[in-house]
Amino acid sequence: MPTLILLRHGQSQWNLEDRFTGWVDVDLTAEGEAQARKGGELIRAAGLQVDRAYTSVLTRAIRTLWLALTAAGQVFVPETKDWRLNERHYGGLTGLNKTETAEKHGADQVRIWRRSYDTPPPPLAPGGEWDFSRDRRYAGLVLPDTESLKTTLERVEPYWTAEIAPRLAAGETVLVAAHGNSLRAIVKLIYGLSADGIMEVEIPTSNPLVIDLDAALKPLAARYLDADRAQALPKAP
Repeated sequence: MPTLILLRHGQSQWNLEDRFTGWVDVDLTAEGEAQARKGGELIRAAGLQVDRAYTSVLTRAIRTLWLALTAAGQVFVPETKDWRLNERHYGGLTGLNKTETAEKHGADQVRIWRRSYDTPPPPLAPGGEWDFSRDRRYAGLVLPDTESLKTTLERVEPYWTAEIAPRLAAGETVLVAAHGNSLRAIVKLIYGLSADGIMEVEIPTSNPLVIDLDAALKPLAARYLDADRAQALPKAP
């Protein structure tokens, strides 16, 4: 039976500082490291044997994967990194404090930028501190200057279809350690959720979401391994 494990990265330094992070390569805090290890311990306790792992090209997700696999006793698992699993690009909000931004633009406007399906924040100005075109990880790519969840899904979906789904279709257990919005994009894809439906889904940090799939990669069952920190499970329409 194919099994998909979704693991959101642990607390980062900018999570702690309440800043819009997006593609900025911020590391985990000590608490985030502990959360990642706990995720791996839960995977080990559940007896899950991971065949292959995927992550983004951002340090907080990569280190979450490494710490979790180490704690699970499965650090040997093959892994693949790809920018298409990055967090949503927060455009002109990148680096800003969330509370201060709400005070400046209004809580309702910031809520739209953060939580709507298809309304992105203002674009990131070129040439500034957070101009990712200078980062060699993205050499040769046409990069977004802002993203909504909709446009995040549009870059995740081809990668899912070409790289991850075939592994699952072969019956493998796949671990994806990534970010809140790239993981929500995957959830929307496999559950066939509407734009409104995905807005109700929130994935907690470093709490493995285990989804059992049928041969057609349709969800059969889902569970969080840490029941005390579980969010509402996604449901197919």
